Amino acid sequence: MYYVYVLENGPEFYIGRTNNLQKRVRQHNAGKNQSTKRADNWKLIYYEAHLDFEDAKRRESYVKGSVGRRSLKRILKSYLSSHPFGAQSSTSGGLKK
Repeated sequence: MYYVYVLENGPEFYIGRTNNLQKRVRQHNAGKNQSTKRADNWKLIYYEAHLDFEDAKRRESYVKGSVGRRSLKRILKSYLSSHPFGAQSSTSGGLKK
């Protein structure tokens, strides 16, 4: 199983892909990822499961693009509207307003 996921830390979001979601979130919070190492309080707010690596890779690329970000923003609309930062900035193709 492969996962496409979204992490949040304050106003920043990170989109990634992994085959071990729990371990990967721990790595982000332990500073073992170049893009997220400056903070240690990343929260998993969304994930999708895929049976095939190539499908997950394509989906990650799509979600990081402008159309995919808009689609993900619609999926997370309720969460983002109640979030104090309102998805203001991004990291690695995050969710801008």
